[in-house]
Amino acid sequence: MSMRRTTTTRRAMAAVGMTAALAFALAGCGDDGGEKPGNEGSSAPSAPASPSAEDKGESQQEDTAAGENVDPDVKLAETRGQGGLVLVVNEVKRDSGGFLTVQGAITNEGDQARTTSGWAGSEVNIVNKNPNSVAGATLVDKAGKKRYYVLRDTDSRCLCTTAITSLAPGKSAPIFMQFPAPPQDTTEVDFNLPTFATTSLKISG
Repeated sequence: MSMRRTTTTRRAMAAVGMTAALAFALAGCGDDGGEKPGNEGSSAPSAPASPSAEDKGESQQEDTAAGENVDPDVKLAETRGQGGLVLVVNEVKRDSGGFLTVQGAITNEGDQARTTSGWAGSEVNIVNKNPNSVAGATLVDKAGKKRYYVLRDTDSRCLCTTAITSLAPGKSAPIFMQFPAPPQDTTEVDFNLPTFATTSLKISG
């Protein structure tokens, strides 16, 4: 009986130790918030604490469905892209957990169908993991001299709209993307999506 109890105790302690080590490893991986150092002149790397991968997944399910609780009649900004594409931003909001969510829609006002491949940016790994997405979007806090990239998980999957099909004339695609939230005293940022002109966004929340 004594030997059985000792063996059981050792197994339990080993299981607890492995669980703790695994939790610690996952916590370390979850700190990759998807930010990168900016490449624009004097801009410094942005470095706020990033949410864990688990938190990102929860936020994506609860807070970031494209078009959810967004008034399409609210136009916070409009920017034009190539071939008659128009991007309208309907909401720029701070979410719980240190996120900033941008939601809107892209409409093809031209007379030909337009592809969406350029919107994912130029990072090979990001493009491969997020085809036909808006993963290439960035925010720039000019006052804080920081650039923010769309958040992604440890597998380089973005917290943004993906698999956007080509847009036929007159068609629209709702989009969303999440960034690390700038400091509370930052109320305005410059937004850019590849192939579109840069526009200024005011932050709510």
